Amino acid sequence: MGLNEEKAVVVFSGGQDSTTCLFWAKQTFKEVIAVTFNYGQRHAAEIEVAQAIAAEQEVAHHVLDLSLLNQLAPNALTRADIEIEQKDGELPSTFVPGRNLVFLSFAGILAHQVGAKHLVTGVCETDFSGYPDCRDAFVKSLNVTLNLSMDKDFVLHTPLMWLDKADTWGMADDLGVLNYVQQKTLTCYEGIVGVGCGVCPACVLRANGLAAYLQRKEVR
Repeated sequence: MGLNEEKAVVVFSGGQDSTTCLFWAKQTFKEVIAVTFNYGQRHAAEIEVAQAIAAEQEVAHHVLDLSLLNQLAPNALTRADIEIEQKDGELPSTFVPGRNLVFLSFAGILAHQVGAKHLVTGVCETDFSGYPDCRDAFVKSLNVTLNLSMDKDFVLHTPLMWLDKADTWGMADDLGVLNYVQQKTLTCYEGIVGVGCGVCPACVLRANGLAAYLQRKEVR
């Protein structure tokens, strides 16, 4: 089966970045499929938010069980007894080893099954918190590996790769969904939708990015 040039699979968590990428994909391709992974994350709300957004946007949505990842790579995103922290010279406790490797590999398998040429992910090297599997070199390498492994010409898209959080808010605004992303998405490590707890690293990064974008917009 050949791959459809106008079909894309979006790795979708229901957070700010992946939701912005979902709307980017909807504008870019004729058919979009979202895939969310259940890997034992602390907050089931993440999956519920992804399901709600996909339903509202009339996007076909798959939720795949990857609970084995939790067993192999315990971390602060999956274990309530592990504190969210970052020590100097170390990766944050929220880093899940192999997560994007596994997510994109399974997204590639799904793309093969549904005949989608394009894969979209919200990884970003500018605001990547030190995660090695958010780097451009990793994505390019995996793109080659996926193509060789299935003898297909997939294209991995990373619309946010070189954007900071302010730019990401700007993209959402350009797509006409800034308020939607602000109110409907879940980025907070404490599982609070929208503005979040305002204290965790994800909320601070998100809030600072929005403030910076709004300031830039006002200056214009």
